[in-house]
Amino acid sequence: MKAFIFLKRLRVAVSLIFLLLISFLFIDFANSFSPALVSGILYFQFVPSLIKFINLSGTLAGGFILVIILTILFGRIYCSAFCPLGTLKDVILFVERKLGKRKIYGFQKPSNPLGYSFLGVTMVFLFGGSFLMLNFFDPYSLFGKMVSDIVRPAYYGINNVIVAGLEQMEIFALYPVKLKSFSWISFGFSMFMVMLVVRLTLKKGRLYCNTVCPVGTFLGLISKISLFKIRLDEDACTHCGKCSARCKAGCIDLKNTEVDFSRCVGCFNCLTVCPENGVNFKRSWTLTRKYETMEIVDKNPRREFFARTGSALAGMISIPYLLQSQNLKAGMKPVVKEFPVTPPGSLNIRRFHKNCTACHLCISACPTRVLQPSFTEYGWDGLFQPFMDYKASFCNYECSVCGEICPTGAILPLETEHKKRTQLGKAKFIKENCVVYTDETACGACSEHCPTKAVDMVFYKGKLTIPEVTDKICIGCGACEHSCPTNPKSIYVDGNPVHILAEKPKEKKAEAKPKPAEDFPF
Repeated sequence: MKAFIFLKRLRVAVSLIFLLLISFLFIDFANSFSPALVSGILYFQFVPSLIKFINLSGTLAGGFILVIILTILFGRIYCSAFCPLGTLKDVILFVERKLGKRKIYGFQKPSNPLGYSFLGVTMVFLFGGSFLMLNFFDPYSLFGKMVSDIVRPAYYGINNVIVAGLEQMEIFALYPVKLKSFSWISFGFSMFMVMLVVRLTLKKGRLYCNTVCPVGTFLGLISKISLFKIRLDEDACTHCGKCSARCKAGCIDLKNTEVDFSRCVGCFNCLTVCPENGVNFKRSWTLTRKYETMEIVDKNPRREFFARTGSALAGMISIPYLLQSQNLKAGMKPVVKEFPVTPPGSLNIRRFHKNCTACHLCISACPTRVLQPSFTEYGWDGLFQPFMDYKASFCNYECSVCGEICPTGAILPLETEHKKRTQLGKAKFIKENCVVYTDETACGACSEHCPTKAVDMVFYKGKLTIPEVTDKICIGCGACEHSCPTNPKSIYVDGNPVHILAEKPKEKKAEAKPKPAEDFPF
């Protein structure tokens, strides 16, 4: 019994450490952790590790292999120790118990065909080149969206309140942070999923993990052949029901003295509550699998859940394609972008689209907040994948933080000199929208903010100058578009489907200053 108590405490400690560290990654605006440490923290996240391994190979991207090995040995340890969404559910249940609401679970009949169908649909989407299902339901990516879209704005607000209070006492150890842009679409989806996960957790424990989560279902298949399994000792078991009452996965069948280990999430609650040592964690040589032939009934709760989920998603998709219409003055032209702009290091739109799980870690880490969740920029199957939103901000000339922390390899790290020449897109100038043309007013904001001087001001009329774009040295950072005061924009960046290297900007020689007269004493 003492060994089992230690095992559970170790599992709880590991899960809380991963939950806190991963959560901090998504709210940390100071980029406190090094890229190596970020990679280490996210090493055991199954889907990001798998995608990164496919892209980059090597042991540094093989965390999913260790997860599979651990599953073969001990079952779904990932679900209880490393998955932040799973730990969040445990925290919800812990809080419920502390509020005096004792939860009794009991045995739940398996819904394996439902889980396998969901996994199958995810695989079909993947083989078809779409990450849409993983964007929605990969546990790490879903948790990331929840923290990034809901917790991070609140964290920023609390920080700013504290900063204001400290400044009144003339303490300037902290600094305020501005939330430059906010996606109501992504926030709405995250809030819906939070409410859904909380409701399912309070009613059915780990039902989500065994019916919706593709990672949980996949690892459940592997856990059927696990070397060590939780099993009931028929001689010692008194059928008191304490183990089944504490089983969050509802996989302990006292009537048949069996444990459906494919649904067991490895919380070890049953091992610590049994008063007769009737629950053991042993080799599985003699374990029978009656659930493989059990008749599956009572699917109505799951069917209702999927009906509600489908209705909600359909409602989201019915939102108008354009949230805001452009009020054009006479003669002005709308901004029509042929391609979205993907982050530096993504190489091309197709590659990025196929490897990004929309976890939003890069969105949280971006120092200028130019990375924002997409809506229809990549099409419906790229919903919530990050894109460069130059309405929100622009890309720093020397910054490559997103590539340093991306867990899937969808964004690769770039050397500073390479980053400075990576052309994400090309600036396009619409003269009819420019205030120099429409109002004959001097401006030049776009040229002032261009780091490569691809946007230069040339003679136009009288003393007025007007922007002119040199494509060859433009890197598509969006500084010109962000700083442009007109609406619709008179200058914007159209993304490159494939990133290329821009030419080096020509350095202008500084004009020689006249030498002072030799006889001037000062």
